[in-house]
Amino acid sequence: MTETGMRLAEITSGNLDAALGIAVRPDQEHAVAPVVKSLAEAYVHPGIAWPRLILDGDRPVGFLMAFLDIDWYENGGVRRSGLWRLNIAAGEQGRGYGRFAVESVAEELRRRGGEEFYVTWHPGPDGPENFYLGLGFRPNGETSGGQTVGVMELV
Repeated sequence: MTETGMRLAEITSGNLDAALGIAVRPDQEHAVAPVVKSLAEAYVHPGIAWPRLILDGDRPVGFLMAFLDIDWYENGGVRRSGLWRLNIAAGEQGRGYGRFAVESVAEELRRRGGEEFYVTWHPGPDGPENFYLGLGFRPNGETSGGQTVGVMELV
């Protein structure tokens, strides 16, 4: 793995099977939906979902999906953007791909004028809390669907 070799790619007919082949470890499956569900949600939420394949060179190593400018409480009051899904392939974890993915989403949100970056995670010892805290996210006191809501300032 080289940092310069890491990149994001739009999901296309040419890389769809590679994206669908990304699977997390079995003990993580309860904490993140499979790529196929994410792509279905992206299809029904055009303009909001931002799905990308994570590549190291030409090798698929993960999948991410950001959410862009959603109505968080569905009442017209609060707009938020952030990371919706992050799936790093079981055999590729611990190599910096997750950090690269989060930094890439942060860069995209900044490019779009965002000042805050949101993420949710399953609480507990087998969840990704330490990963997100280590990247600078802080719990904001909210939960969403039983998950902890974290935020990172982008400014």
